[in-house]
Amino acid sequence: MLERFFGLAENGTDLRRELLAGLTTFLTMAYIVVVNPSILSDTGMDWGAVFVATCLAAALGSLIMGLYANYPFGLAPGMGLNAYFTYGVVLGMGIAWQTALGAVFLSGILFLIISLLPIREWIINAIPMSLKMAISAGIGFFLAIIALKNAGIVVDSEATLVTLGDLTATPTLLAMLGFGIMVALSYHKIPGAVLLGILAISIIGVPLGVAEFDGVVSMPPDPSPTFLQMDIAGAFEMGLISVVLVFLFVDLFDSSGTLVGLSHRAGFLDKDGKLGRLRSALMADSGATIGGAVLGTSTTTTYIESAAGVNAGGRTGLTAVVIAVLFLLSLFFLPVVSAIPGYATAPALLFVACMMARGLADLDWDDITDTAPAVVTAIAMPLTYSIADGMGLGFITYVLGKALAGRVREIHIAVWLIAALFAVRFALL
Repeated sequence: MLERFFGLAENGTDLRRELLAGLTTFLTMAYIVVVNPSILSDTGMDWGAVFVATCLAAALGSLIMGLYANYPFGLAPGMGLNAYFTYGVVLGMGIAWQTALGAVFLSGILFLIISLLPIREWIINAIPMSLKMAISAGIGFFLAIIALKNAGIVVDSEATLVTLGDLTATPTLLAMLGFGIMVALSYHKIPGAVLLGILAISIIGVPLGVAEFDGVVSMPPDPSPTFLQMDIAGAFEMGLISVVLVFLFVDLFDSSGTLVGLSHRAGFLDKDGKLGRLRSALMADSGATIGGAVLGTSTTTTYIESAAGVNAGGRTGLTAVVIAVLFLLSLFFLPVVSAIPGYATAPALLFVACMMARGLADLDWDDITDTAPAVVTAIAMPLTYSIADGMGLGFITYVLGKALAGRVREIHIAVWLIAALFAVRFALL
């Protein structure tokens, strides 16, 4: 039944590989069930209710992605968007969190409408192949800086923005060891190298006192404090229209960039760089955002950490279904899920980043009008800490470079439109 529904053999995979890929991706995403409630609770939202909403939204989105779009990508409330929700909208603008949830809900509705129409698919498929490869590599670099930060290898600095951290700290040393384990296991083609590395480093950290397990099973918290609490009417106020558009705009390009980058890494793009079943994937993303707002969490989006599962061999929606099931189980295993330390998942993200960087090797390095925008895209994502901002700078550079070089005819009308929208966003938002 699974073979017929997901087309395992057709996609060059099997049940064992899909299960392993789903577990691998879940472990790299599991931090969100703790981090998201911690961020949103600063608005006054109930931590336990947001924990439940996070798990359910991630399960819902991943399930739709797996069963409807048949892609191995996991979804969960997005990092960055949850920070904007809390510190930009609620605390920064003094908006009630219920009204902010209403804005998220409306952005999801708009997202769904755009996904149902050919507009967004037309835009994504019009992205030049050079930028698609750069997006893939840029997401890898973005993963890398997140990994290095989580491992304590890179820390912030007032003088130089970033600098070297304390390499003698136990968590940092364990993260470096974990990365070495993953590289070695992968070199010897040991299945599940990333997963084995995560588990090994987590276990090693217990006797060293940097990781601990405080039980196994617990009942889920009460979800009612955030369930169906969004204030949609309040979100229709004129002053919040810009908030709705920001949620929509950022999610639009973050998820688009993530889908393109992950699909390039998985080999899902055709010879023209287009992604089949793209509309289904977009609808899964938008549907998850709507469901997440109803449950009580900020925008839900496709996760770049899905690259870990892709690297482990995940090629069908069965991987995403496994991710969904594990998020549901997380409701009852909060002590175990929260025990996977950040220093154990950090080397997994860095390992995947190394794999994704290969996209730049496929560029036509003899054409500077292609390579320059691609490089700008790739390096801007980690340096701005935003997939959307990196894409924006890349598109603007692409249009300027091609136009000033006298190659205007090579610029697709959709690329002109995207560059213009990004320029407006950078100027006004």
